[in-house]
Amino acid sequence: MSNGMDLDNESQITLSRTIDAHIDDVFKAWTDPALIEQWQADEAELDAFEGGEYKFTTFGDDEDPEDHTVSGEILAFVENEKLVMSWVHKDAEDAEDDLIFVLDIRFKAIGTEQTQITLTERGLAHADAESRIFSIEAWSAALEHLAEVLE
Repeated sequence: MSNGMDLDNESQITLSRTIDAHIDDVFKAWTDPALIEQWQADEAELDAFEGGEYKFTTFGDDEDPEDHTVSGEILAFVENEKLVMSWVHKDAEDAEDDLIFVLDIRFKAIGTEQTQITLTERGLAHADAESRIFSIEAWSAALEHLAEVLE
């Protein structure tokens, strides 16, 4: 398992991770709601096709009592190759503070039991250093959790 990170420019981050799992399993973990609920969200809905919609909700806890929901559209869906999604995080109090990104995930088989994931997140909010750091840390933690579930 290896990690990589590339700060491409102020509006984009790219992370790479090699996971010790077959590409079929890794792709399903991103597109099957039951599997998404094991590593990324408490509740997941996803139409696994181009043009489909999705909604992921993470419930609040003692540290952060507010539920967080991201939703959007599947912009590209090529099984075991790529998944591109609009990624909209709604601010419950102020619609002007909604965070809107495009999430581009590429999958590449390395042998039969390893998969490289390259995740690129693009959005205007990354012109802000604090937002970039938060996204990098959040996606790094998510990919770590995904690896724990699959390996």
